[in-house]
Amino acid sequence: MNAPIVNPSLTEPLALYVHWPFCVSKCPYCDFNSHVREGVDQAEWRTALLKDMAHEAALTGGRPLSSIFFGGGTPSLMPPETVAALLYAAERHWGFADDIEITLEANPSSVEAARFADIAAAGVNRVSLGLQALEDDALRFLGRAHDVAEGLAALETAQRVFDRVSFDLIYARPQQGEAEWGAELERALSFGTSHLSLYQLTIEPGTRFDTLVRKGAFVPADPDHAANLFEITREMTAAAGIPAYETSNHARFGEESRHNLIYWRYQDYVGIGPGAHGRRGGMATFRRKKPENWLSALARNGHGMEQEAVLSPQDKATEALLMGLRLEEGVDLERIARISGVKRDVLVDDAAIERLSAMGLIALDGGRLRVLPSGTLLLDAILPQIVV
Repeated sequence: MNAPIVNPSLTEPLALYVHWPFCVSKCPYCDFNSHVREGVDQAEWRTALLKDMAHEAALTGGRPLSSIFFGGGTPSLMPPETVAALLYAAERHWGFADDIEITLEANPSSVEAARFADIAAAGVNRVSLGLQALEDDALRFLGRAHDVAEGLAALETAQRVFDRVSFDLIYARPQQGEAEWGAELERALSFGTSHLSLYQLTIEPGTRFDTLVRKGAFVPADPDHAANLFEITREMTAAAGIPAYETSNHARFGEESRHNLIYWRYQDYVGIGPGAHGRRGGMATFRRKKPENWLSALARNGHGMEQEAVLSPQDKATEALLMGLRLEEGVDLERIARISGVKRDVLVDDAAIERLSAMGLIALDGGRLRVLPSGTLLLDAILPQIVV
């Protein structure tokens, strides 16, 4: 069943993810609500992140970084000198690809926007803004602290300061009709960013939205209505020249998120900071989630690792398929066979592929398997049928 596993080439992309766990205040999206910015010893955290980075660099040297992503709680409130120190160390450890993408996630508040110029000067060249909605009532429902005016002011600042800007919106919100979403998306497209992340509101168990649904505070979008909104989204973004390249992500040609493409193409990335995950050399890495536990682990072990697990050939093959089939480009089955060690003839269910192809839901062109537009909405039902 298994074939020899091929290790990544030294020229294959490598990414770095830096998780900054702190928020400016309590928020409904943060796992570490008690760890607000005012209580952070910045020098201690800068030193700790550099130490965690050095551990990973010692295991992955020789491969230049193609992308770096600062995510987590409120990374745009990370001191610019910390950002600069991390980027300097990363370049020293790995080296940078000529066109490296360095992204920072940011909430669109005036406090954070005021720091954009300093963060750009530190080396960040792309920002991802969590606008989430262009209606004040919707922002309140989503639990956001900013309003539309503040969000758009932050977007304007970001577009002036950074080379590349993306922002996200959430649709299929309560009582959002097709006309309302079409008008909101049209306005979003008018801002001229080259990348948009457009997500349907999903109700995850244990979240605030799940509680509201169970209390009868709102009714989730009907699946047929959500599908119509999805089709509207696809049509409008394509017409505007930023078509979908992944289920929920849209970009002009060449402006796709290089960092996220590394995830979806199942290439290696290292993760540092509390709660950060990584994939490198056939290993899954998991950092300790609570900041104080992560710091203690660093002091004891020289890294913040909680677990480092060898992935089985089947686990690697399954992960690569589940991630890659979200992309419009699909997956190269022969490549997945090489990197996972699972032979091509048992990698997927060929009978299921033939059946779903006849239904117009997927296509196998040569060795590349992809989900067709007609199958995208059924992705969750399709995957279990074709992934062995």
